[in-house]
Amino acid sequence: MIEWPKSNDVLGTVNRGTPAESGLCTLCRADCKGKCETWLSSLVGRKLLYPRDYGLTTAGANHVTALGVGYHSLRIQGYLYGTKGMPSGLSKTADDAIFPNVNIETSFGNEIKTKCRMPIMTGALGSTFIAADYWDSFAVGSALVGIPIVVGENVVGIDKKAVIENGKIKVAPELDRRINIYKRYYQGYGAIIIQMNVEDTRNGVAQYVIEKYGNDAIIELKWGQGAKDIGGEIQVKDIEYARFLKDRGYIVDPDPYDPVVVKAYESRAIKSFARHSRLGYTDQNNPEQVREAFMEAVAYLRKIGFKRISLKTGAYGMEALAMAIKFATDAKLDLLTIDGSGGGTGMSPWNMMQHWGIPSIILHAKAYEYCAILAQAGHKVPDIAFAGGFAREDHLFKALALGAPFTKMVCMGRAMMIPGFLGTNIQGVFQPERRAEIKGHWEELPESVKLVGQYPEEIFAGWEAVKNIVGAEEMKNIPYGAIAMYGYADKLACGLQQLMAGARKFNLASISRDDIVAANRETADETGITYMADAQDEAARRILKG
Repeated sequence: MIEWPKSNDVLGTVNRGTPAESGLCTLCRADCKGKCETWLSSLVGRKLLYPRDYGLTTAGANHVTALGVGYHSLRIQGYLYGTKGMPSGLSKTADDAIFPNVNIETSFGNEIKTKCRMPIMTGALGSTFIAADYWDSFAVGSALVGIPIVVGENVVGIDKKAVIENGKIKVAPELDRRINIYKRYYQGYGAIIIQMNVEDTRNGVAQYVIEKYGNDAIIELKWGQGAKDIGGEIQVKDIEYARFLKDRGYIVDPDPYDPVVVKAYESRAIKSFARHSRLGYTDQNNPEQVREAFMEAVAYLRKIGFKRISLKTGAYGMEALAMAIKFATDAKLDLLTIDGSGGGTGMSPWNMMQHWGIPSIILHAKAYEYCAILAQAGHKVPDIAFAGGFAREDHLFKALALGAPFTKMVCMGRAMMIPGFLGTNIQGVFQPERRAEIKGHWEELPESVKLVGQYPEEIFAGWEAVKNIVGAEEMKNIPYGAIAMYGYADKLACGLQQLMAGARKFNLASISRDDIVAANRETADETGITYMADAQDEAARRILKG
């Protein structure tokens, strides 16, 4: 296993814990005082694209040798001449062909296109408490940035205030809260996506959403995720809540009604209970039967009125990957998210995360291959989102290029949550009367924040931009975590524009697989991406012979 650097002297960042390939800590804490690259980006925005202490320093790259197969072993091409995809109304002159003019807007969908201001979306933020606690920051931030946010599985099922009778939801206050806060700041870009698993289907989530919100929402069927190959999980400490969840039909481990477990709980030997969801397709025995069940589910969703339907699949093997792509194609879905191993979670068994499934780059490379087979046969392949370990602008470029022309979005899970945590902690310092309500953890600003600024308008690079969108009066209602998310997204957007300009690609549709190269032969073999010394070698030899 590669050990990733814990600190970056050039940017002045350091991980609190053990870094993953994404640059995030393997264990990311809501109360963290910093300061990984994503954490600091949430405050200073695009400034973190550049080395620190300008005028006193010089900087040199240390990532010039790549070991093993991973996104780190892909490099981004730069070109000497030309432009592609210049926005309408602009010339190809050096005055117009500048990185701020790179258009990073995108859209996805079959018949109805969902517009996004940049090619990112959140991961599924479901029934974990950390998703609920910081939802306002995530939702408002996503709406202001203009990107989709996903309401993950089991949100209704775990809600004590939800009323479910005979498989029909009567009241779902938590789901309503999540949808409505996003809609309040929605500006025509992005979407609210509602994910369903086995229990959500039984509980009638689709019917509730279509009846109350119509096609303001996209409905998503969930096959799996990168972090685990079993159903979703949360952990609860109260035995009465554990019993409530069991009574509502969930798997709860250990059994809160077992007398032995009850005794152990009373003596504090057992301090928590894990709620689990069920596996899907347990009564199907082959791909044909899975296809039949899947197509029936999609047909039902269309019958009750959904016009936009997506699918999320996990780090399963190649058979399941091919099934996801082919069945999504047959069903004319609007988006297929493919989440590789290395993807994050609010709760999954740790050693399962470490050892199950196909790592993202291998899964994504095969996804391109399978999509290309269908496209060459004349099929209209659904738009694709890649997920599983992304946090930086170079990750965005590489993922979009690896899956081009099929990949329209990059799904970012844990990374997009960090600004929500950080902003909320800062808000709790300045608004101590609301600290408990908003789940802030700090009583005073840590030195890592004081180095950036002393008051909110100074701390958040995105403050004025957000105020310009919502107005000065509305700023009192904007969670600081949403402002931090805006700053982080601005850093990603600017960084992506710069990489695209260097590759002479001025819109996302112009990015191709030729815009990345493999830094070692093994990565070239596994991904189909040309080894860096072979890329353009024929063109080079023609020049020498000319």
